[in-house]
Amino acid sequence: MPQEIEITSPEQLEQFERTGQFRVSIFGSARTQPDDPRYQMTYDFAKALAEKNIGVVTGGGPGIMKAANEGHKAGNDSGKTQSFGLTIRLPWEATHNNSLDVHQHFDKFSNRLDEFMRLSNVVVVMPGGIGTCLELFYTWQLIQVGHICHIPIIPIGATWKQLVDWVRSGLLDTEKTISPQDMNMVCPVLNTDEAMEIIDVSHKQFLEAGENYCFNWERYK
Repeated sequence: MPQEIEITSPEQLEQFERTGQFRVSIFGSARTQPDDPRYQMTYDFAKALAEKNIGVVTGGGPGIMKAANEGHKAGNDSGKTQSFGLTIRLPWEATHNNSLDVHQHFDKFSNRLDEFMRLSNVVVVMPGGIGTCLELFYTWQLIQVGHICHIPIIPIGATWKQLVDWVRSGLLDTEKTISPQDMNMVCPVLNTDEAMEIIDVSHKQFLEAGENYCFNWERYK
């Protein structure tokens, strides 16, 4: 297997942004253990992405992140795509996991989230906590204000569907503080099969558009 690459400069990172690969960022809890069904679900999902030559981007830590990087590594027989880890040092994330092709460390959450956006063509939100909520709403807001391309945001699971339903009923219908079109920016699903259907459509559009595709690394400076 190729040795893990550590990114140490903005110029080096920009080269990876511009490789023309289709990538899915996978957000989720660092606390999820390997014996949790959601860990295996994420592993299988990322493995299937790798088999379609689709890259993944995670926070590079334990839990859901590790499951995604491990699954992608297991499915990436062709070596045509990469598993990214964008890490930040936390008390429960002392080191990054050992299933990364490319690794970059960040000292601030804001900078790290910005790089997630530049690398992503799709954002998938697995079960998670406060940090995962931040990642979901950060992506949602950037699409809302046009700072990044209109990429799919796919929260997976009943809990996220309840959250999106609350946004619709509370913020749209009751408070009227968002617009109806804002709800078109997020696609809650109940399982990874439904998520993959959306990704397959987006991936096909990416392949057909070529240089005319909307790349976040071009729009989000």
